[in-house]
Amino acid sequence: MKSFHRIFAGIIVFMTLFFIIANLLLLHSGNRESSRPYRVEINRIAVEIAEKGFENVDLSGCEYVIGIEKFSSGNSGFYSGNNDYAVREVRGEIYRFDYEAGGRKDTRIIFIVNCMLGVMAALLISVMLFIQEKILNPFDKLSEVPYQLAKGNLTVPLKESKSRFFGRFMWGIELLRENMEQQKQRELELQRERKTLLLSLSHDIKTPLSAIKLYAEALLKGLYSDREKQRKVMEQIKVKADEIEDYISQIICASREDFLSLTVRSGEFYLSELVKAMEEYYGEKLALTKTDFSVGDYADCLLSGDFDRSVEVLQNVMENAVKYGDGRSVSICFSEEEGCIRVLIKNSGCTLPDLELPHIFDSFWRGSNADHARGSGLGLYICRQLMHKMNGEIFAEIRDGFMHITAAFVKA
Repeated sequence: MKSFHRIFAGIIVFMTLFFIIANLLLLHSGNRESSRPYRVEINRIAVEIAEKGFENVDLSGCEYVIGIEKFSSGNSGFYSGNNDYAVREVRGEIYRFDYEAGGRKDTRIIFIVNCMLGVMAALLISVMLFIQEKILNPFDKLSEVPYQLAKGNLTVPLKESKSRFFGRFMWGIELLRENMEQQKQRELELQRERKTLLLSLSHDIKTPLSAIKLYAEALLKGLYSDREKQRKVMEQIKVKADEIEDYISQIICASREDFLSLTVRSGEFYLSELVKAMEEYYGEKLALTKTDFSVGDYADCLLSGDFDRSVEVLQNVMENAVKYGDGRSVSICFSEEEGCIRVLIKNSGCTLPDLELPHIFDSFWRGSNADHARGSGLGLYICRQLMHKMNGEIFAEIRDGFMHITAAFVKA
């Protein structure tokens, strides 16, 4: 904001200097150009007086001469006054010619130029004040919000605004804050449930584990000499081991539960909107890396699902194509089958082994070709979850060194 104030002050100083210099130039130009024309006009009027008489001279068309006075013996103020004047003798009579050296026309030009400069200055100042009031001041108030959110302060107040410049932005920030707060609350609840479950299962495991230890010690000490008794003890050990295995299965099942709260809003959108979103971002991004990017032909149609989530799915797939491909080519193709539109994203340079292909949609799974790239192993897992929530499907295959990932969207 201080920088804007300095710029504002500099503009005002510049406009003031521009006004002064422009007026000085106009006045100097007017004086220089009219130093002789007013004499020419006086001489012309003197000739008219000599020809027509003093009473028949009309000064309405004169540019410099503003008055004529004839000398008389009783006129003591003939040679005094505030105006510039010149004295001429015409047919034995003395006349005083009052004039404006700059000319009436030059005065009007200066006035018009100053009016135009004043209007321009007022307009510029109004625009600067409008920018400060409607854009910079609201943005200055908002600049603290992302910083507070980054620190984890999710209760930072955010005043509502009807500004057409920041209305949607403020709505988005508030939505982000609410989502982060809800996500934090869900995470705390999930952690509490997981901890409670683990404590409960850990306690339950202790009972069969203690029994197994007691049976094992008894067998080691030879307390059961009867073969039938030994067989029954071994059966009990197996039963207790099965109980432990069941508890472990519950732990594994709990760890594999859907830990991401992915919400999808049902709606409809055009395929062209989805393609446009991909082209606008990745067309420029891949052009910078010299990657050959192509989008195939398609027939526009209405799709069912969440547009934002659909964009997220294709973005995740495109990011994987850029990250794990060789950077030579990425393409998007389209096909229609059984009421669905298939969007195929293909990239060259696939180094993933065929045996690992069935696992790429698992959570936290990363292939052997991902050592050089950072990631969490959740991208394609999220894609599959979102596609299932939209009644669609996503699958992958490898052909001739190209990775093919196809997302099938349901037609509306």
